[in-house]
Amino acid sequence: MLTGVWADLVGQEGPVAILQRAVAGGAHAMSHAWLITGPPGSGRSNAARSFAAALQCPDGGCGHCHQCRTAISGAHPDVTLVRTEQLSIGVDEVRELVRRAAMSPTLGRRQVLVVEDADRVTERGADALLKSIEEPAAKTVWILCAPTADDVVVTIRSRCRALQLHTPTVPAVAGLLQTRDGIDAELADYAARASQGHIGRARALARNPQARERRQQVLRIPDRLTGLGGCLEAAADLISACTAEADSMTAELDARERAELEQALGFGTKGAKPRQAQAALKDLTEQQRARSKRLQRDAIDRALTELTGFYRDVLSVQTGSAAMLVNTELTEQINRHAHRTTPESTLRRIDALLGCREALENNVAPLLAVEATMIGLVEG
Repeated sequence: MLTGVWADLVGQEGPVAILQRAVAGGAHAMSHAWLITGPPGSGRSNAARSFAAALQCPDGGCGHCHQCRTAISGAHPDVTLVRTEQLSIGVDEVRELVRRAAMSPTLGRRQVLVVEDADRVTERGADALLKSIEEPAAKTVWILCAPTADDVVVTIRSRCRALQLHTPTVPAVAGLLQTRDGIDAELADYAARASQGHIGRARALARNPQARERRQQVLRIPDRLTGLGGCLEAAADLISACTAEADSMTAELDARERAELEQALGFGTKGAKPRQAQAALKDLTEQQRARSKRLQRDAIDRALTELTGFYRDVLSVQTGSAAMLVNTELTEQINRHAHRTTPESTLRRIDALLGCREALENNVAPLLAVEATMIGLVEG
């Protein structure tokens, strides 16, 4: 059983053992740059933060000392945590990281830089990062995270030590929800199963009734797709719900950021020159718009994942697979769809959902992409 800073990395005993050996300082165990990959929800960010804490901890990651607590929270002066709320990490932000990487640690044993979304680093940003990874300072450690190694430019990933995480099992995630969050066994099992092993999603489903209701609304979509009108209506409703979810997450933060910036610029004070501050306000508005766009895309992606899980269940019934259903509470609905269609048409529906993700990555307008996908789900 994993303990200390590693306790939340359920199902990752093998990768954790590798990181623990590196912390212990084996001759060939440590590297100056790491690339932690794994599917969504596997715990990439948690693994990176835990590793950063263990590198600073005198006991290798006890989880209780000041070094561990501040490293994981982002308050440690020698641990830099980067998780973008934008669609990409630009060259200016990377240059600031490179500047920090060249500094000697002030209190800790190493200067550790964790980039949780290394797959979002732009091409120019990767160029700026490359030299620092090629010629690192003696006590600097880079920890990059991405879904797959192919999501990081080859010049970067070839200079990192790769560590692959895996999707944890449903029982492992359910157990974590019970022990860490105090969730009752039935709800923990539902959340772990519905999230398909995604730890963060499972926790949200277990703790947030609104998240469970949004999921149920998405899973009603297959029964609504009875014609072109139903497809367009379902697509519009889905985009509206995802936009509202993103707005609810950002509205308060947007207002606070704007108020803080206006105060810093001297708005409302005698002698202030608001016209000269319009550029700063415009930049803030653009950043907030990009953040909202990313959160909307994330919400759409969650909906596509739920629908993919539904049709995977349909395919499982059609093929007589012994795999456990993701949506056991919808067995009647799943059986109805399974008997109404063929495995080949179900596979085409799953392909349509995967194609929607690809379209969104290529910046197709969300409404158009989802409308096309809904029509594809009807046609099969």
